[in-house]
Amino acid sequence: MRHLIGIVLAIVMAGVLFFAGAWGYLKLTTGPLRVLPPASGGSLLSDHRVLLAMAAVAGTGLLAGILIAAPRISPLAAGLPGLVLVALTVLYLVSVHRAVQLIPLKSHPYGAGFEAMLAAGILGAAGLAMIVPMFVPSRWRSRPRAGEPDRRRAHRDRRSLDHQYHPFRTSSERKGDTVNSPSPGIVCSKTDKPA
Repeated sequence: MRHLIGIVLAIVMAGVLFFAGAWGYLKLTTGPLRVLPPASGGSLLSDHRVLLAMAAVAGTGLLAGILIAAPRISPLAAGLPGLVLVALTVLYLVSVHRAVQLIPLKSHPYGAGFEAMLAAGILGAAGLAMIVPMFVPSRWRSRPRAGEPDRRRAHRDRRSLDHQYHPFRTSSERKGDTVNSPSPGIVCSKTDKPA
């Protein structure tokens, strides 16, 4: 169930990146920032279009950061869009024309912004960051809920108890029924005396 929710979140992340992130990036690179860089002394806070574009880009980054960092979220949530972004960037490096043909809505600000981010290498870098959780083994396992026993820990404790005994001893010898010569390092109880 967790990974199914992760796939739904991956679709949401892809949509937010394509629509909000690409639109915001295009507005920031072609709007007032292009004409009036902040170093010239102008204030960007007075222009509501710039603030809206910054909020779109920041919101996209925040969502991606949460999907990457939150341990309870399936790694598919960030990993699937990340794999698509890395694949698209590799295709762009191999064949620019083919990669650009795959971008939908190029006549709209969303598609144009997505193409601009692809050309700038932003999508490749974001994709590489987004696939990192897929390589963390603990992200693929669910964590026990409050009040639920941790089955992995119980299994691990049971295995460590089994390894305290010599691996070639039978189960009746482990119980102390017929212990003739204990192996080195095994502590026998008072009832486990050699015959």
